[in-house]
Amino acid sequence: MATLPRANSSTGQTTTHSTPVRDIDRRQRRIVASIVAIVVLVLAGLLAFVYFLLRPETSAENVERLRDIFIILVALESMLIGTALIVLIIQLASLINLLQNEVRPILHATSETVNTLRGTADFLGENVVGPVIELRGYLAGLNRMLELMGLKKR
Repeated sequence: MATLPRANSSTGQTTTHSTPVRDIDRRQRRIVASIVAIVVLVLAGLLAFVYFLLRPETSAENVERLRDIFIILVALESMLIGTALIVLIIQLASLINLLQNEVRPILHATSETVNTLRGTADFLGENVVGPVIELRGYLAGLNRMLELMGLKKR
């Protein structure tokens, strides 16, 4: 893991703390750089292939050799794409498994919790808040009655 220097306030020395986010960023940059390098190499190879084919002094034997190399490269690329598709299918199956076995039970438990909270709120509304509101209404009525009778000033 990558580490960042950090000053210690009490001693003035620097310590190191790992940063997994930077490791992930670094890994992603390496992957992107590798892909770009591969694309550049493939394009350079394609340009060299076309260049050698279009030269007037290229013999039929060289054309056949370049054609065979190109066919082999296309076959290797097809195998690479097939492997990538297999990996993609495996990852998709893993994601589906995760959704069915991990996320669905969590959603079910969350739904049960929400229903429990809804029931608790209804219970509190009926048994605590309702009587308090009713009592406040009675007290307001009593207060108004005392004001009208002149026993209490506004």
